[in-house]
Amino acid sequence: MWWIYALLSAFFAALTAILAKVGVKGVDSDLATAVRTSVILVLAWGIAYFRGSTQHLPTLSRTNLLFLGLSGIATGLSWVCYFRALQLGEVAQVAPVDKLSVALAIGLAVVFLGEKLTIQTAVGAGLILAGTLVLVLWK
Repeated sequence: MWWIYALLSAFFAALTAILAKVGVKGVDSDLATAVRTSVILVLAWGIAYFRGSTQHLPTLSRTNLLFLGLSGIATGLSWVCYFRALQLGEVAQVAPVDKLSVALAIGLAVVFLGEKLTIQTAVGAGLILAGTLVLVLWK
């Protein structure tokens, strides 16, 4: 079942790139990020509220809050950079480099979370890296 959500995530991420490219045209990229983030804020809290998840707020530990906060900062910085990249480059250039995050996440998960690096995962990460290099450097 996880893979259905992962495919939907990939679809919406691809759609995000197209919509954002149109949305940032002639607009300061930081302002565009702020508008997008505001929409996400309302949507995320709305989903959490209507699904009953907000009742679990008191159960969040300091560690939960710290790392979710740090994750939010990393997400925000990623979006700021992504929107600026979309203003300066083509989606076909920006999106593959952005998806290099998959290979980087695999490496970071191995180093910091102790996840096992299988041959399939290593080959997949290598192919992502190779594909990114082909799309960005091949002229």
